Amino acid sequence: MEIKDIIKKVKQIEIRTRKKTEASLMGQYHSAFKGQGMTFSEVRPYQFGDEIRRIDWNKTARFREPFVKVMEEERELTMMILVDISASMDYGTKNQLKREYVAEIAASLGFSAAGNNDKVGLILFADKVYRVIPPQKGRKHILTIISHILTADYVPAVSKIDKALEYMMGIFKRKSLVFMLSDFEDDYDSKILRVASKKHQLLGMRIYDEKDNEIPDIGYALLFDSETGKQIWANTSNARWRYTFAETQKKKLKTLEEDFANSAASFMNINTGEDYSKLLYGYFQKK
Repeated sequence: MEIKDIIKKVKQIEIRTRKKTEASLMGQYHSAFKGQGMTFSEVRPYQFGDEIRRIDWNKTARFREPFVKVMEEERELTMMILVDISASMDYGTKNQLKREYVAEIAASLGFSAAGNNDKVGLILFADKVYRVIPPQKGRKHILTIISHILTADYVPAVSKIDKALEYMMGIFKRKSLVFMLSDFEDDYDSKILRVASKKHQLLGMRIYDEKDNEIPDIGYALLFDSETGKQIWANTSNARWRYTFAETQKKKLKTLEEDFANSAASFMNINTGEDYSKLLYGYFQKK
């Protein structure tokens, strides 16, 4: 993709997503994530009506008169967007590739956070972490994130969400909003989900194309795994073969949903043809 094409695509995504964001998502995001926890501001003399539990006993003993700690709501949050750039994400049979759909979702999340004056960062991963964009504020930074998602080299390797989450937790100690976008086609250790959701607010978003779940009857076909390079011939006219494939995908999805639920993390299963803004609106509303 040439530079002018990249700029054009980024601008198109900005226009589409900002309309959706400003119309509904930004206000709901602000209501859901207007601040988490309290942080120390100052110490001042006790006033009638102050809560006893706010008394600073050390300073009170030193000056022999009551002082209280003044706390304020933590307004600034950090959003981390983790995007799977394994080769299976560079695929699509409908209007757009998964990577383009993911870029739009990331843009909507990013502009929502920017409207709340929050920082947004990006981690691109597959079998390892390939790129990290540190959290920053502002519209230009969100456009940079969109560009990186669109132009990343999508890797012919098995994706490992474990490594992405471990890396993220190793760098970002403070509680953050974490959105992980992947097709979750590869195995992972469910323990990492439990650990991550204890430290951060985690939402897993499975991005799938309709052909990921069901393969149509197209006769004998050579199927190619873009991540491992393996190839197999399959008789897609065989109804039992198609049924077995579809059932295997359903079981994988059910296990994925259960793993996230058992980890107290949130999960969405999103088709590239769906209106993701409605799903995000519902998620923000619940929070």
